[in-house]
Amino acid sequence: MSEEMKTEEELIDVSTEDTEDQEETDKYQKICCMCHRSESKAGKMIPLMKDMMICTDCMQKSLSSLSQLDNNGYQELMELSKKFPNIQMINLSDFPTQQIPQKQKVKKKKNEPAPTFDIKSIPAPHKIKASLDEYVIGQEYAKKVISVGVYNHYKRVATGTMDDIEIEKSNMLMIGPTGSGKTYLVKTLARLLDVPLAIADATSLTEAGYIGDDIESVVSKLLAAADNDVEKAERGIIFIDEIDKLAKKKNATQRDVSGESVQQGMLKLLEGSEIEVPVGANSKNAMVPLETVNTRNILFICGGAFPGLEDIIKERLNKQASIGFQADLKDKYDDDPNILERVTNEDIRRFGMIPEFIGRLPIVFTLRGLDQQMLVKILKEPRNAILKQYQKLLALDEVQLEFNDDALEAIAARALEKKTGARALRAIIEEIMLDIMYEIPKDDNIGKVTITREYIEHTGGPQITLRGDMVIYG
Repeated sequence: MSEEMKTEEELIDVSTEDTEDQEETDKYQKICCMCHRSESKAGKMIPLMKDMMICTDCMQKSLSSLSQLDNNGYQELMELSKKFPNIQMINLSDFPTQQIPQKQKVKKKKNEPAPTFDIKSIPAPHKIKASLDEYVIGQEYAKKVISVGVYNHYKRVATGTMDDIEIEKSNMLMIGPTGSGKTYLVKTLARLLDVPLAIADATSLTEAGYIGDDIESVVSKLLAAADNDVEKAERGIIFIDEIDKLAKKKNATQRDVSGESVQQGMLKLLEGSEIEVPVGANSKNAMVPLETVNTRNILFICGGAFPGLEDIIKERLNKQASIGFQADLKDKYDDDPNILERVTNEDIRRFGMIPEFIGRLPIVFTLRGLDQQMLVKILKEPRNAILKQYQKLLALDEVQLEFNDDALEAIAARALEKKTGARALRAIIEEIMLDIMYEIPKDDNIGKVTITREYIEHTGGPQITLRGDMVIYG
Protein backbone atom coordinates (compact mmCIF):
# COMPACT_ATOMS: atom_id res chain seq x y z
CA MET A 1 0.00 0.00 0.00
CA SER A 2 2.74 2.38 0.93
CA GLU A 3 4.75 1.46 -2.19
CA GLU A 4 1.75 2.17 -4.43
CA MET A 5 1.19 5.54 -2.75
CA LYS A 6 4.85 6.35 -3.20
CA THR A 7 4.72 5.50 -6.88
CA GLU A 8 1.71 7.76 -7.39
CA GLU A 9 3.46 10.62 -5.61
CA GLU A 10 6.53 10.18 -7.82
CA LEU A 11 4.36 10.27 -10.96
CA ILE A 12 2.66 13.43 -9.74
CA ASP A 13 6.04 15.05 -9.06
CA VAL A 14 7.34 14.09 -12.52
CA SER A 15 4.24 15.42 -14.31
CA THR A 16 4.45 18.62 -12.30
CA GLU A 17 8.07 19.09 -13.31
CA ASP A 18 7.20 18.50 -16.98
CA THR A 19 4.43 21.09 -16.80
CA GLU A 20 6.78 23.61 -15.22
CA ASP A 21 9.40 22.90 -17.89
CA GLN A 22 6.78 23.37 -20.63
CA GLU A 23 5.65 26.69 -19.12
CA GLU A 24 9.28 27.79 -18.90
CA THR A 25 9.81 26.83 -22.56
CA ASP A 26 6.68 28.69 -23.68
CA LYS A 27 8.16 31.91 -22.34
CA TYR A 28 10.69 31.87 -25.17
CA GLN A 29 9.80 32.15 -28.84
CA LYS A 30 10.92 29.55 -31.34
CA ILE A 31 13.54 30.74 -33.82
CA CYS A 32 13.98 29.57 -37.41
CA CYS A 33 17.41 28.00 -37.87
CA MET A 34 17.70 29.41 -41.42
CA CYS A 35 16.31 32.96 -41.45
CA HIS A 36 16.60 33.50 -37.65
CA ARG A 37 13.14 35.04 -37.43
CA SER A 38 11.03 34.52 -34.34
CA GLU A 39 7.71 32.68 -34.34
CA SER A 40 5.81 35.97 -33.90
CA LYS A 41 7.21 37.27 -37.20
CA ALA A 42 7.60 34.13 -39.31
CA GLY A 43 4.53 32.22 -38.16
CA LYS A 44 4.21 28.63 -37.07
CA MET A 45 7.47 26.64 -36.87
CA ILE A 46 8.11 23.09 -38.13
CA PRO A 47 10.34 20.95 -35.87
CA LEU A 48 13.26 19.25 -37.62
CA MET A 49 15.36 17.94 -34.73
CA LYS A 50 15.57 18.62 -31.05
CA ASP A 51 15.66 22.38 -30.49
CA MET A 52 15.86 22.97 -34.25
CA MET A 53 12.97 24.70 -35.97
CA ILE A 54 12.27 25.97 -39.48
CA CYS A 55 9.58 28.38 -40.63
CA THR A 56 7.14 27.58 -43.42
CA ASP A 57 8.72 30.14 -45.76
CA CYS A 58 12.18 28.63 -45.50
CA MET A 59 10.72 25.15 -45.81
CA GLN A 60 8.94 26.17 -49.02
CA LYS A 61 12.13 27.68 -50.41
CA SER A 62 14.04 24.52 -49.60
CA LEU A 63 11.46 22.32 -51.28
CA SER A 64 11.42 24.60 -54.34
CA SER A 65 15.19 24.45 -54.68
CA LEU A 66 15.13 20.65 -54.32
CA SER A 67 12.51 20.36 -57.04
CA GLN A 68 14.84 22.13 -59.45
CA LEU A 69 17.69 19.67 -59.00
CA ASP A 70 18.45 17.22 -61.80
CA ASN A 71 19.20 13.52 -61.25
CA ASN A 72 22.94 14.03 -60.73
CA GLY A 73 22.38 16.78 -58.21
CA TYR A 74 19.81 14.73 -56.36
CA GLN A 75 22.16 11.70 -56.19
CA GLU A 76 24.91 13.89 -54.75
CA LEU A 77 22.47 15.21 -52.17
CA MET A 78 21.47 11.66 -51.23
CA GLU A 79 25.14 10.69 -50.76
CA LEU A 80 25.54 13.71 -48.53
CA SER A 81 22.51 12.73 -46.47
CA LYS A 82 24.17 9.37 -45.59
CA LYS A 83 26.74 11.27 -43.56
CA PHE A 84 23.90 12.73 -41.49
CA PRO A 85 21.71 9.77 -40.54
CA ASN A 86 19.38 11.91 -38.42
CA ILE A 87 18.24 13.90 -41.48
CA GLN A 88 15.87 12.22 -43.90
CA MET A 89 15.55 13.44 -47.47
CA ILE A 90 12.21 13.62 -49.27
CA ASN A 91 11.85 12.55 -52.85
CA LEU A 92 9.47 15.05 -54.36
CA SER A 93 8.90 12.81 -57.37
CA ASP A 94 6.93 10.46 -55.13
CA PHE A 95 4.24 13.10 -54.68
CA PRO A 96 1.44 13.14 -57.25
CA THR A 97 1.45 16.34 -59.28
CA GLN A 98 -2.28 16.76 -58.75
CA GLN A 99 -1.71 17.50 -55.05
CA ILE A 100 0.80 20.30 -55.64
CA PRO A 101 -1.05 23.63 -55.61
CA GLN A 102 -0.77 25.60 -58.82
CA LYS A 103 -0.86 29.37 -59.32
CA GLN A 104 -4.36 30.72 -59.72
CA LYS A 105 -5.63 33.97 -61.09
CA VAL A 106 -7.07 36.41 -58.61
CA LYS A 107 -10.77 36.77 -59.22
CA LYS A 108 -11.94 40.34 -59.15
CA LYS A 109 -15.23 41.19 -57.56
CA LYS A 110 -17.94 41.94 -60.02
CA ASN A 111 -18.68 45.62 -60.02
CA GLU A 112 -22.25 46.52 -59.30
CA PRO A 113 -23.96 48.62 -61.98
CA ALA A 114 -23.14 52.27 -61.45
CA PRO A 115 -26.07 54.52 -60.62
CA THR A 116 -27.36 56.69 -63.43
CA PHE A 117 -25.80 60.15 -63.42
CA ASP A 118 -28.39 62.73 -62.48
CA ILE A 119 -28.02 66.07 -64.23
CA LYS A 120 -30.41 67.63 -61.71
CA SER A 121 -27.78 67.28 -58.99
CA ILE A 122 -25.50 69.77 -60.77
CA PRO A 123 -26.50 73.40 -60.06
CA ALA A 124 -27.35 75.72 -62.92
CA PRO A 125 -24.67 78.15 -64.20
CA HIS A 126 -26.19 81.17 -62.45
CA LYS A 127 -26.17 79.28 -59.14
CA ILE A 128 -22.53 78.27 -59.61
CA LYS A 129 -21.58 81.88 -60.36
CA ALA A 130 -23.57 83.16 -57.37
CA SER A 131 -21.65 80.79 -55.11
CA LEU A 132 -18.35 81.89 -56.63
CA ASP A 133 -19.29 85.55 -56.05
CA GLU A 134 -19.22 84.94 -52.30
CA TYR A 135 -15.52 84.06 -52.42
CA VAL A 136 -14.05 85.61 -55.60
CA ILE A 137 -14.14 89.38 -56.17
CA GLY A 138 -14.41 90.65 -59.75
CA GLN A 139 -13.51 88.44 -62.73
CA GLU A 140 -17.15 88.39 -63.85
CA TYR A 141 -16.39 87.10 -67.34
CA ALA A 142 -14.12 84.31 -66.07
CA LYS A 143 -16.68 83.15 -63.51
CA LYS A 144 -19.40 83.11 -66.17
CA VAL A 145 -17.26 81.07 -68.59
CA ILE A 146 -16.18 78.50 -66.02
CA SER A 147 -19.75 78.14 -64.68
CA VAL A 148 -21.17 77.47 -68.14
CA GLY A 149 -18.26 75.17 -69.03
CA VAL A 150 -18.69 72.99 -65.96
CA TYR A 151 -22.46 72.81 -66.38
CA ASN A 152 -22.21 71.85 -70.07
CA HIS A 153 -19.56 69.27 -69.25
CA TYR A 154 -21.90 67.37 -66.95
CA LYS A 155 -24.79 67.68 -69.39
CA ARG A 156 -22.46 66.04 -71.91
CA VAL A 157 -21.64 63.25 -69.43
CA ALA A 158 -25.33 62.64 -68.75
CA THR A 159 -26.35 62.53 -72.42
CA GLY A 160 -23.25 60.75 -73.75
CA THR A 161 -25.07 57.50 -74.56
CA MET A 162 -28.67 58.70 -74.84
CA ASP A 163 -28.79 59.51 -78.55
CA ASP A 164 -26.75 59.47 -81.74
CA ILE A 165 -25.49 63.05 -81.39
CA GLU A 166 -22.20 62.97 -79.52
CA ILE A 167 -21.20 66.19 -77.78
CA GLU A 168 -17.48 66.95 -77.93
CA LYS A 169 -15.54 67.80 -74.80
CA SER A 170 -14.59 71.47 -74.31
CA ASN A 171 -11.46 71.81 -72.23
CA MET A 172 -10.55 75.29 -71.00
CA LEU A 173 -7.40 77.45 -70.93
CA MET A 174 -7.32 80.20 -68.31
CA ILE A 175 -4.83 83.06 -68.77
CA GLY A 176 -4.23 85.74 -66.19
CA PRO A 177 -1.46 87.63 -64.38
CA THR A 178 -0.04 86.26 -61.14
CA GLY A 179 -2.27 86.79 -58.14
CA SER A 180 -5.44 87.34 -60.20
CA GLY A 181 -7.21 84.31 -58.68
CA LYS A 182 -6.80 81.44 -61.19
CA THR A 183 -6.01 78.71 -58.68
CA TYR A 184 -8.31 80.20 -56.05
CA LEU A 185 -11.19 80.17 -58.52
CA VAL A 186 -10.81 76.45 -59.19
CA LYS A 187 -10.27 75.59 -55.51
CA THR A 188 -13.47 77.41 -54.64
CA LEU A 189 -15.26 75.52 -57.40
CA ALA A 190 -14.02 72.25 -55.89
CA ARG A 191 -15.66 73.07 -52.56
CA LEU A 192 -18.96 74.01 -54.17
CA LEU A 193 -19.40 70.99 -56.47
CA ASP A 194 -19.70 67.44 -55.23
CA VAL A 195 -17.35 66.07 -57.89
CA PRO A 196 -13.75 64.86 -57.57
CA LEU A 197 -11.24 67.52 -58.53
CA ALA A 198 -7.45 67.22 -58.71
CA ILE A 199 -5.05 70.16 -58.86
CA ALA A 200 -1.69 69.39 -60.45
CA ASP A 201 1.40 71.49 -61.15
CA ALA A 202 2.81 71.33 -64.67
CA THR A 203 6.31 72.30 -63.49
CA SER A 204 6.88 68.82 -62.04
CA LEU A 205 5.82 66.94 -65.20
CA THR A 206 8.56 65.43 -67.34
CA GLU A 207 8.84 63.09 -70.29
CA ALA A 208 8.55 59.38 -69.49
CA GLY A 209 11.84 57.95 -68.29
CA TYR A 210 13.14 61.07 -66.56
CA ILE A 211 13.14 62.11 -62.92
CA GLY A 212 9.83 63.79 -62.13
CA ASP A 213 6.14 63.02 -62.37
CA ASP A 214 4.82 61.17 -65.41
CA ILE A 215 1.98 62.73 -67.39
CA GLU A 216 -0.40 60.06 -66.08
CA SER A 217 0.25 61.25 -62.51
CA VAL A 218 -2.40 63.97 -62.90
CA VAL A 219 -5.02 61.25 -63.48
CA SER A 220 -3.62 59.30 -60.53
CA LYS A 221 -4.27 62.34 -58.31
CA LEU A 222 -7.85 62.50 -59.56
CA LEU A 223 -8.30 58.80 -58.81
CA ALA A 224 -7.06 59.41 -55.27
CA ALA A 225 -9.47 62.35 -54.90
CA ALA A 226 -12.29 60.00 -55.93
CA ASP A 227 -11.30 57.45 -53.23
CA ASN A 228 -9.97 55.10 -55.94
CA ASP A 229 -13.43 54.87 -57.51
CA VAL A 230 -12.82 54.68 -61.27
CA GLU A 231 -16.44 55.40 -62.19
CA LYS A 232 -16.42 58.55 -60.08
CA ALA A 233 -12.99 59.66 -61.27
CA GLU A 234 -14.03 59.45 -64.92
CA ARG A 235 -16.55 62.25 -64.25
CA GLY A 236 -14.07 64.51 -62.48
CA ILE A 237 -12.19 67.72 -63.22
CA ILE A 238 -8.41 68.16 -63.47
CA PHE A 239 -6.83 71.60 -63.09
CA ILE A 240 -3.26 71.85 -64.35
CA ASP A 241 -1.61 75.00 -63.05
CA GLU A 242 1.50 76.73 -64.44
CA ILE A 243 0.75 75.33 -67.90
CA ASP A 244 2.85 78.11 -69.44
CA LYS A 245 5.98 76.44 -68.05
CA LEU A 246 5.52 73.74 -70.73
CA ALA A 247 6.30 76.19 -73.52
CA LYS A 248 9.00 75.27 -76.00
CA LYS A 249 12.44 76.47 -74.98
CA LYS A 250 14.04 79.05 -77.22
CA ASN A 251 17.47 77.39 -77.24
CA ALA A 252 17.52 73.86 -78.63
CA THR A 253 21.02 72.95 -77.43
CA GLN A 254 19.72 70.38 -74.93
CA ARG A 255 16.83 67.96 -74.76
CA ASP A 256 13.60 69.60 -73.64
CA VAL A 257 12.20 66.93 -71.28
CA SER A 258 9.71 69.22 -69.53
CA GLY A 259 8.47 71.38 -72.38
CA GLU A 260 7.29 70.43 -75.85
CA SER A 261 7.62 66.70 -75.18
CA VAL A 262 5.19 66.98 -72.25
CA GLN A 263 2.72 68.88 -74.46
CA GLN A 264 2.87 66.08 -77.01
CA GLY A 265 2.37 63.46 -74.32
CA MET A 266 -0.72 65.24 -73.04
CA LEU A 267 -2.52 65.32 -76.39
CA LYS A 268 -4.25 61.95 -76.02
CA LEU A 269 -4.86 62.69 -72.35
CA LEU A 270 -6.80 65.86 -73.16
CA GLU A 271 -8.70 64.35 -76.07
CA GLY A 272 -9.70 61.14 -74.36
CA SER A 273 -7.95 57.79 -74.05
CA GLU A 274 -7.66 54.79 -71.75
CA ILE A 275 -4.55 54.88 -69.63
CA GLU A 276 -3.27 52.75 -66.78
CA VAL A 277 -2.50 54.66 -63.62
CA PRO A 278 -1.08 53.34 -60.31
CA VAL A 279 -3.36 53.31 -57.30
CA GLY A 280 -1.84 55.10 -54.32
CA ALA A 281 1.42 56.13 -56.04
CA ASN A 282 2.67 58.51 -58.73
CA SER A 283 5.01 56.04 -60.44
CA LYS A 284 4.21 52.85 -62.29
CA ASN A 285 7.47 51.36 -61.05
CA ALA A 286 6.06 51.09 -57.55
CA MET A 287 4.68 47.71 -56.52
CA VAL A 288 1.07 48.88 -56.57
CA PRO A 289 -1.93 47.74 -58.64
CA LEU A 290 -2.86 49.56 -61.83
CA GLU A 291 -6.31 50.78 -62.82
CA THR A 292 -7.53 51.69 -66.31
CA VAL A 293 -9.11 55.15 -66.46
CA ASN A 294 -10.83 56.61 -69.52
CA THR A 295 -10.23 60.37 -69.78
CA ARG A 296 -13.02 60.91 -72.33
CA ASN A 297 -15.37 62.44 -69.75
CA ILE A 298 -12.74 64.19 -67.62
CA LEU A 299 -12.79 67.98 -67.93
CA PHE A 300 -9.33 69.58 -68.12
CA ILE A 301 -8.83 73.19 -67.04
CA CYS A 302 -5.35 74.61 -67.68
CA GLY A 303 -4.14 77.86 -66.18
CA GLY A 304 -1.04 79.98 -66.42
CA ALA A 305 0.30 83.51 -66.08
CA PHE A 306 2.10 83.43 -69.47
CA PRO A 307 4.67 86.14 -68.64
CA GLY A 308 5.78 87.95 -71.77
CA LEU A 309 2.54 87.24 -73.65
CA GLU A 310 1.62 90.91 -73.41
CA ASP A 311 4.67 91.86 -75.47
CA ILE A 312 3.71 89.34 -78.18
CA ILE A 313 0.17 90.81 -78.33
CA LYS A 314 1.51 94.39 -78.46
CA GLU A 315 3.89 93.48 -81.26
CA ARG A 316 1.05 91.99 -83.31
CA LEU A 317 -1.24 94.97 -82.69
CA ASN A 318 1.49 97.51 -83.53
CA LYS A 319 2.17 95.77 -86.84
CA GLN A 320 -1.50 96.00 -87.75
CA ALA A 321 -1.78 99.72 -86.88
CA SER A 322 1.62 101.15 -87.86
CA ILE A 323 1.18 101.64 -91.59
CA GLY A 324 -0.25 104.71 -93.34
CA PHE A 325 -0.98 108.29 -92.38
CA GLN A 326 -3.41 107.25 -89.64
CA ALA A 327 -0.95 104.89 -87.93
CA ASP A 328 -1.13 104.61 -84.15
CA LEU A 329 1.76 105.29 -81.81
CA LYS A 330 3.90 102.33 -80.82
CA ASP A 331 3.29 102.97 -77.13
CA LYS A 332 -0.50 103.07 -77.49
CA TYR A 333 -0.98 99.68 -75.81
CA ASP A 334 1.73 100.03 -73.16
CA ASP A 335 -0.68 101.26 -70.49
CA ASP A 336 -3.59 99.01 -71.44
CA PRO A 337 -4.40 96.93 -68.31
CA ASN A 338 -6.63 94.56 -70.27
CA ILE A 339 -4.20 93.76 -73.06
CA LEU A 340 -4.52 90.01 -72.38
CA GLU A 341 -8.16 90.09 -73.52
CA ARG A 342 -6.91 90.61 -77.09
CA VAL A 343 -5.05 87.28 -77.11
CA THR A 344 -5.41 84.90 -80.06
CA ASN A 345 -4.32 81.32 -80.68
CA GLU A 346 -1.48 82.63 -82.84
CA ASP A 347 -0.14 84.61 -79.87
CA ILE A 348 -0.21 81.50 -77.68
CA ARG A 349 1.57 79.53 -80.43
CA ARG A 350 4.32 82.15 -80.64
CA PHE A 351 4.67 81.97 -76.87
CA GLY A 352 5.73 78.32 -77.22
CA MET A 353 2.61 76.14 -77.13
CA ILE A 354 2.28 73.69 -80.02
CA PRO A 355 -0.81 73.98 -82.29
CA GLU A 356 -2.02 70.45 -81.46
CA PHE A 357 -2.09 71.35 -77.77
CA ILE A 358 -3.93 74.64 -78.33
CA GLY A 359 -6.51 72.89 -80.50
CA ARG A 360 -7.52 70.61 -77.63
CA LEU A 361 -8.30 73.64 -75.42
CA PRO A 362 -11.09 75.31 -77.42
CA ILE A 363 -12.30 77.65 -74.63
CA VAL A 364 -9.73 80.36 -73.93
CA PHE A 365 -10.55 83.13 -71.45
CA THR A 366 -8.55 85.65 -69.48
CA LEU A 367 -8.60 87.11 -65.99
CA ARG A 368 -8.06 90.81 -65.49
CA GLY A 369 -5.27 92.24 -63.42
CA LEU A 370 -6.40 93.58 -60.06
CA ASP A 371 -6.71 97.34 -59.58
CA GLN A 372 -6.80 99.27 -56.30
CA GLN A 373 -10.57 99.15 -55.88
CA MET A 374 -10.66 95.38 -56.42
CA LEU A 375 -7.89 94.92 -53.85
CA VAL A 376 -9.89 96.90 -51.29
CA LYS A 377 -12.93 94.68 -51.92
CA ILE A 378 -10.79 91.54 -51.61
CA LEU A 379 -9.67 92.74 -48.18
CA LYS A 380 -13.13 92.99 -46.67
CA GLU A 381 -15.94 91.51 -48.82
CA PRO A 382 -15.31 87.75 -49.40
CA ARG A 383 -16.70 85.26 -46.91
CA ASN A 384 -13.20 84.37 -45.72
CA ALA A 385 -11.57 87.77 -46.25
CA ILE A 386 -8.18 88.46 -44.68
CA LEU A 387 -9.56 91.18 -42.39
CA LYS A 388 -12.30 88.85 -41.15
CA GLN A 389 -9.67 86.27 -40.27
CA TYR A 390 -7.75 88.72 -38.08
CA GLN A 391 -10.93 90.07 -36.55
CA LYS A 392 -11.79 86.53 -35.50
CA LEU A 393 -8.31 86.02 -34.03
CA LEU A 394 -8.57 89.16 -31.89
CA ALA A 395 -12.18 88.36 -30.96
CA LEU A 396 -10.83 85.28 -29.18
CA ASP A 397 -8.96 87.75 -26.93
CA GLU A 398 -12.19 89.78 -26.57
CA VAL A 399 -10.72 92.65 -28.60
CA GLN A 400 -12.51 94.36 -31.49
CA LEU A 401 -10.48 95.10 -34.65
CA GLU A 402 -11.43 97.72 -37.23
CA PHE A 403 -9.79 99.24 -40.31
CA ASN A 404 -10.45 102.76 -41.54
CA ASP A 405 -11.31 103.20 -45.21
CA ASP A 406 -8.16 105.27 -45.67
CA ALA A 407 -6.11 102.44 -44.18
CA LEU A 408 -7.61 99.93 -46.62
CA GLU A 409 -6.77 102.18 -49.57
CA ALA A 410 -3.21 102.57 -48.30
CA ILE A 411 -2.83 98.79 -48.01
CA ALA A 412 -4.19 98.32 -51.55
CA ALA A 413 -1.82 100.99 -52.90
CA ARG A 414 1.17 99.22 -51.32
CA ALA A 415 0.01 95.87 -52.70
CA LEU A 416 -0.36 97.35 -56.18
CA GLU A 417 3.29 98.44 -56.13
CA LYS A 418 4.47 94.88 -55.46
CA LYS A 419 2.80 93.65 -58.69
CA THR A 420 2.02 90.23 -57.24
CA GLY A 421 -1.76 90.59 -57.16
CA ALA A 422 -3.79 89.49 -54.17
CA ARG A 423 -0.84 87.59 -52.70
CA ALA A 424 0.71 90.93 -51.71
CA LEU A 425 -2.23 91.70 -49.42
CA ARG A 426 -1.43 88.80 -47.09
CA ALA A 427 2.24 89.86 -46.83
CA ILE A 428 1.33 93.47 -45.97
CA ILE A 429 -1.33 92.50 -43.42
CA GLU A 430 1.08 90.08 -41.73
CA GLU A 431 3.65 92.88 -41.47
CA ILE A 432 1.39 95.56 -39.99
CA MET A 433 -0.39 93.18 -37.59
CA LEU A 434 2.78 91.69 -36.10
CA ASP A 435 3.28 94.26 -33.34
CA ILE A 436 -0.44 94.45 -32.59
CA MET A 437 -0.80 90.69 -32.21
CA TYR A 438 2.26 90.73 -29.96
CA GLU A 439 1.23 93.63 -27.68
CA ILE A 440 -2.54 93.07 -27.34
CA PRO A 441 -2.36 89.99 -25.05
CA LYS A 442 -0.20 91.95 -22.58
CA ASP A 443 -2.99 94.31 -21.51
CA ASP A 444 -6.46 93.01 -20.62
CA ASN A 445 -7.87 96.57 -20.56
CA ILE A 446 -7.69 96.97 -24.34
CA GLY A 447 -11.13 96.57 -25.90
CA LYS A 448 -10.76 97.89 -29.44
CA VAL A 449 -7.98 98.53 -31.97
CA THR A 450 -8.50 100.72 -35.05
CA ILE A 451 -5.93 100.63 -37.85
CA THR A 452 -5.34 104.07 -39.39
CA ARG A 453 -3.71 105.28 -42.57
CA GLU A 454 -0.90 106.84 -40.53
CA TYR A 455 -0.03 103.46 -39.07
CA ILE A 456 0.11 101.89 -42.54
CA GLU A 457 2.37 104.69 -43.83
CA HIS A 458 4.56 104.55 -40.68
CA THR A 459 3.74 108.16 -39.71
CA GLY A 460 1.65 107.33 -36.65
CA GLY A 461 0.21 104.51 -34.60
CA PRO A 462 -3.08 102.61 -34.29
CA GLN A 463 -6.03 103.96 -32.33
CA ILE A 464 -6.49 101.91 -29.16
CA THR A 465 -9.71 102.09 -27.12
CA LEU A 466 -9.73 100.80 -23.55
CA ARG A 467 -12.74 99.05 -22.08
CA GLY A 468 -13.71 102.24 -20.25
CA ASP A 469 -14.09 104.08 -23.62
CA MET A 470 -10.75 105.80 -23.14
CA VAL A 471 -9.01 106.38 -26.50
CA ILE A 472 -5.24 106.10 -26.80
CA TYR A 473 -3.27 106.84 -29.97
CA GLY A 474 -0.24 104.58 -30.36
